[in-house]
Amino acid sequence: MNILDTNSKDLYPSTFDGLLKLVDRLRSPNGCPWDRQQTRETFRNHFLEEAYELIDALDSGDSESICEESGDVLLHIAFQIQLARESGSFSGKQVLENVISKLINRHPHVFQNVNLKDEAHLLRNWDEIKKREKPNRNYSSILDGMPKAMPSLSLSQKIQTRVSRANFDWENLDGVLNKIGEEINEFRQSKTDSQKEHELGDILFSIVNFCRWNDVDAESALRKSNNRFTKRFKFIEKTCLDSDKVVNDLSVKQQNELWEKAKREID
Repeated sequence: MNILDTNSKDLYPSTFDGLLKLVDRLRSPNGCPWDRQQTRETFRNHFLEEAYELIDALDSGDSESICEESGDVLLHIAFQIQLARESGSFSGKQVLENVISKLINRHPHVFQNVNLKDEAHLLRNWDEIKKREKPNRNYSSILDGMPKAMPSLSLSQKIQTRVSRANFDWENLDGVLNKIGEEINEFRQSKTDSQKEHELGDILFSIVNFCRWNDVDAESALRKSNNRFTKRFKFIEKTCLDSDKVVNDLSVKQQNELWEKAKREID
């Protein structure tokens, strides 16, 4: 039986306040020992894991999974609010006030009848508003305030997107492609491990830029490629198992033939 069918449903209603109240109960002296031991730091990796699980659900398009994983992410937000309430740092009301105020302030074209020429104008206006919102922070550069914990591909694309708003960009796609070729040639000329790492990083950066120019999210594209490769390799492993073989026993030609077969059968 679902415990929410009992009195618990009245105690913890299906609202964000209900979730906050439930987390408060879990953190109480008579709550859960594990929950009581958690800190902002211990929850960091758990939150990242839940965020990636939500991304997996979004990629799958499974509404039931998206619903479930969204709830797990919300739980972590509620937990951070509870920890802040306990330390006196801030309250849930402050969190909601901040985000509502921020959204209204950053959408003058919606709430203040400000006319914007196009999306580029909108994004530049957004950046200027963000600077004015945080005058005490040293945001002298358009690249200040970038989240350091972002995956490198995502951060790279975010950096390139921001500088493009300052018209620091290639004139056309040919320039982007030529840059990739240039970086590959520089890698071929590298001698030391340090030089190779440097040039490979530049190659990756240029390829991410190529993704941006094609309106493709680099992180998402690579994640999907990883998933495709995993499925196809597992197909090869199963095919070998069915024939009482292992992948190591296959010749290069046999491996290629199985790989092509996997590509035909697995999207």
